[in-house]
Amino acid sequence: MDNEQMEQTSTIMLVDDTPTNLSVLIDYLNDFGFEILIAVDGEGALTAAEAGQPDLILLDIMMPGMDGYETCRRLNQDPVTKDIPVIFISALSESMDKVKGFSAGGVDYITKPFQQDEVLARITTHLTIQRQKKELAALNATKDKFFSVISHDMRGIFTPIVGSSDLIRRMVEKYNDPKLIKFSNNLSVSVKNALKLFENLLEWSRMQQGGMTFEPTNLSIKELVEKTVELLEEHQKTKNIQISNEIKEDFIISADKNMIQTVIRNLISNGLKFTHPGGTITLNAAKKGNTLEVSVSDNGIGMPPDRVSTLFTLKQTKSKKGTGGERGTGLGLILCKEFVEKHGGNIWVNSSVGKGTTFSFTLGLP
Repeated sequence: MDNEQMEQTSTIMLVDDTPTNLSVLIDYLNDFGFEILIAVDGEGALTAAEAGQPDLILLDIMMPGMDGYETCRRLNQDPVTKDIPVIFISALSESMDKVKGFSAGGVDYITKPFQQDEVLARITTHLTIQRQKKELAALNATKDKFFSVISHDMRGIFTPIVGSSDLIRRMVEKYNDPKLIKFSNNLSVSVKNALKLFENLLEWSRMQQGGMTFEPTNLSIKELVEKTVELLEEHQKTKNIQISNEIKEDFIISADKNMIQTVIRNLISNGLKFTHPGGTITLNAAKKGNTLEVSVSDNGIGMPPDRVSTLFTLKQTKSKKGTGGERGTGLGLILCKEFVEKHGGNIWVNSSVGKGTTFSFTLGLP
């Protein structure tokens, strides 16, 4: 839709207690095909805006009773009218008057006596912005629906595949054929890694778009780690790696359960990927002031400093293969960083080639 079409189909509400001002604006805006709504005081503006849902409001400040500032604040507090852009028109020209107008929720400020062309230009600009915001909201709604459908359908596809690969692995073990056992183990791990990658991609995409809900509650970090370790039991057994939960004290944290479980899962999975069979992954937690420091350590292959410096960024485009030939994208660690920082915490890594790696992160205590 171009500007001319937009102007001809838009409704403007004028709020002013001076008939002369209203008459001038009505005559001018009618020439451009705008639909006009009128209110002569603040209370009337609130009622008319809720009923008429104008696309934009031109609001005088100096009115008897409720002034323009308070009217604008009330409009912004009402869920029905909060998204309607408000442009103040006033004889008050001091900087503080304008600042007060923007603080009340106005999007623009025109000083009387005004130039009609300026009024039209500002109206057109803010109607364009409003239209773009509505289009963006519609696109976001479509995106959210897309993610919901994809998430549901893809999990439905992965579930029987994961189950079948586990069944094949258990059946092959009975034949005691090393080659078949290795093949079936690799198949099982690859399928689960594909599912993990898919889940990470979905979560990261939602995070980038601001579509993830953040609902912190009081949680036991010990129980959360135990449940996460259970989810990775098959992977652990397949690679013959021991996972040791050394968190003995029942620390209570304030965190979003899904986010922190994703962090722990990804860090343990990273350890499983880069640790040789027979290795160990150890989880610990210690109180540090008003935060809890959680660590996930392994005695795997470790990393050189240049790789450590790019772990939590998208700069690292080439992923190193795991000890079992596993591939990855590094997206899981980027997700860990964003989720931890969402909680106001920090995440870091210490690693030594040939000795192992320790990931640590902090969370707030209630």
